[in-house]
Amino acid sequence: MQFGKDKRDVPVFSESSGVPDADALVNNFREFPHAFVFACLMDRGEKWQRAWQVPYEISRRIPDFSIITLSTLSLDQLTEFMSQPKKLHRYFKKMSEVLYHAIQRIVREYDGHAERIWIGTPSSAEVVYRFLQFEGAGPKIATMAANILARDYKVEFSDYYSVDISVDVHVLRVFRRLGLCRSNASNEEVIYKARALSPDYPGRLDLPCWIIGKNWCTVEESKCDCGSCCMVDLCPSARQ
Repeated sequence: MQFGKDKRDVPVFSESSGVPDADALVNNFREFPHAFVFACLMDRGEKWQRAWQVPYEISRRIPDFSIITLSTLSLDQLTEFMSQPKKLHRYFKKMSEVLYHAIQRIVREYDGHAERIWIGTPSSAEVVYRFLQFEGAGPKIATMAANILARDYKVEFSDYYSVDISVDVHVLRVFRRLGLCRSNASNEEVIYKARALSPDYPGRLDLPCWIIGKNWCTVEESKCDCGSCCMVDLCPSARQ
């Protein structure tokens, strides 16, 4: 993936972890594309802001964050980095294993170049499949990673059919309240409804619904800020 020299030409993740240096590392596809992969893999069982800071916190504990240097670390060393002087993740032992195997896979399968997971205009299904091969990456993380690459970093795929919506509590709540699916719909129902609504790129519905759920469509309906929501005129819950 080629970026222009002007920093304004460099795509960045649409959300911030809250730590500028951590965001800068994850956005540095030129030198450390593996940081993005690690951040995605850490994004479970923990608040996403903290999960996306893990690569940066690891980088502070070693003199060189290159994939070659990382590949020389043992599982015990990574576990120590993940737990000392403070725990970087709620499930630091499991995430240490995930990180260790991710490093080894990037070296073994991609010759140390994590960007080979997504460069060359692959199909969306291939990109999702490649992320699924990493230990700890289920469909939600794999599609999330592909969606961020396509949406925020403007990585080109040959198609976007397999970039599904990544259902979390916010997305699920908004789909239900907008009447896009039944009030007790499962995650799978939301995924297939998104496919029906946007068959060429289901994942494009993910971020708007997440923003609505995070900012206005709160858990307690009595505290929803419907007047500020862009969907207020179309939302049956707001009318009620």
